Amino acid sequence: MSSPLLELPGAVPAPDADLDVGVPWHFGDPFAEQRSAARSAVVVDRSHREVLAVPGDERLSWLHLVLSQHLTELPEGRGTEALVLDSQGRIDCHLLVAHHDGVVYLDTERGARASSALPSMGEGGSQPIAEYLEAMRFWSAVEPRDATAEFAVLSVIGPDAAGILAGFGPVPAEPYEVVGLPGGGFARNVPLGALPSFDLVVPRESLVERWLQLTDAGVRPSGTLAYEALRVEALRPRVGPDTDERAIPHELGWVHVAAHVAKGCYRGQETVAKVHNVGKPPRRMVLLHLDGSVEVRPETGDPVWHGDRRVGRVGSVVLHHELGPVALALLKRSAPVDGELVAGDRDEERAVAAAVDPDSVPADTGEPPGRVAAQGLRGR
Repeated sequence: MSSPLLELPGAVPAPDADLDVGVPWHFGDPFAEQRSAARSAVVVDRSHREVLAVPGDERLSWLHLVLSQHLTELPEGRGTEALVLDSQGRIDCHLLVAHHDGVVYLDTERGARASSALPSMGEGGSQPIAEYLEAMRFWSAVEPRDATAEFAVLSVIGPDAAGILAGFGPVPAEPYEVVGLPGGGFARNVPLGALPSFDLVVPRESLVERWLQLTDAGVRPSGTLAYEALRVEALRPRVGPDTDERAIPHELGWVHVAAHVAKGCYRGQETVAKVHNVGKPPRRMVLLHLDGSVEVRPETGDPVWHGDRRVGRVGSVVLHHELGPVALALLKRSAPVDGELVAGDRDEERAVAAAVDPDSVPADTGEPPGRVAAQGLRGR
């Protein structure tokens, strides 16, 4: 479904092939929208995200078994992040979680799918995330439903965001705090790197009204083109462009953030625990600075090269108002992070020089604890 905000003056729709088709791509000046997010506040229409609702007495204990996050003690008024993994621990989808007014709300990418829980789907089969949750319900006292027609997501980003939102009601002060909004829905604090950021999950019928209230209060209209640039700068991966069929949570920085390493009994848990305790992920996500002196750009899914050796995969590619052309990439652990790289498909003549941003390289915490313990036992 297309957003009604596309009918507003200045709204430019995303291209048909874009992941964010159906919502505004920008409002005339994507760079100015990025700058406003860094200096004041912008609002972004993300109403194409799917929203799922899980009411029921056993909502927390049931979701604890289905998702990768520890949820049995998630209090009212709090949120978190979670994943659905396949049986090998590979990423199916990423969800933002909010526990509000007796319901756990999950929002995720439009079209999110999960590897099937039903043998009848066959090897490699998948199903929409709402169908997956329903298939996993069994006899639990929960009633998961697709609530996308009921709720829509807006994101308000920038240093002035909290002050402006305070004029309309309570504002969640801490990361992942959730508060109810007057008129229905809730606000969730989800920082975007160093930028304050708040998701407003509002009744879909009031989407335009909420947008106009915010823009009348001085929040700049912004599109997903600017949001994507800010997301990449903040090193926040997105399922699809930044993952492939082999991606596991450790490679994307989602361990501890969205995947719990100590709890058991969820699909893919063995891989999460094993890599955390006795191994290291085969790849790691970094930020690449791309050569801005040429017009060509690599595309999502293109290879990253070190000499003639393929050492990674290009993810989201954006044009940032300060950093210029940058991209997220999954690089093999053996790839040099201080050497000359090339990103892009050489056969298609879109390969450009690339360099790893050193601040984006995940800290190496040393030997995994399980490996240290095993070495100690062997040394006895």
